[in-house]
Amino acid sequence: MKTGLVVTAHPGDFVWRAGGAIALHAKRGYRMKIVCLSFGERGESQFAWKEKGATLESVKAGRKNEAERAAKLLGAEIEFFDCGDYPLKLTEAHFDRMVDIYRELNPSFVLTHALEDPYNFDHPNAAHFAQETRVVAQAMGHKPGAQYKYSAPPVFLFEPHQPEQCNYKPDLLLKIDEVWKEKYEAFQILAAQKHLWGYYERVALNRGIQGSRNTGVPMTYGEAYQRLFPTVAEELA
Repeated sequence: MKTGLVVTAHPGDFVWRAGGAIALHAKRGYRMKIVCLSFGERGESQFAWKEKGATLESVKAGRKNEAERAAKLLGAEIEFFDCGDYPLKLTEAHFDRMVDIYRELNPSFVLTHALEDPYNFDHPNAAHFAQETRVVAQAMGHKPGAQYKYSAPPVFLFEPHQPEQCNYKPDLLLKIDEVWKEKYEAFQILAAQKHLWGYYERVALNRGIQGSRNTGVPMTYGEAYQRLFPTVAEELA
């Protein structure tokens, strides 16, 4: 079975930025796994903190529930590292577990954050973590004797909230029309961030228009990605 891996700093990120890719590949038979580094309990839970009697543990529990439901709706499994957010506090144990996941899953591709984000340092930190562990997973000297079959996969960076501030230039527009319903339903699970539902619908529509006009492929909804490494091809067409 082909597999795909998503490494995300917070629950909302995998829904807003990669929900279409997750649902599309799950629908095509891929085993999709999300590694969610935090519950987004500090910086991504504005509405949850406005509830009377909110505590750190109650907010975390609520966001975990939302993330699990969203992942299930999109057709993915999810694993939480619970390393805090604002800021992420990744440990050696988190690093080792991530390497193990790469080796166990041997993903066909990885989706993660942009390399820069002056508004949210958790995002580039998550991207760096995804990249470093991807490389270390190749090293035979890391846990010598471990049995695995692994090739470092291509990495695609999903769209940040303000791409023009993050030096983000997409070079792949993914058509997600056939799974837009699922992606938007996943939006609606994220009650703690309902102020972003309309924003990310407009992002998907804008990318759909760009994709349709630039390629001639009819599409309404799209997601933008930036390749981190060159691809290998035998011809350009």
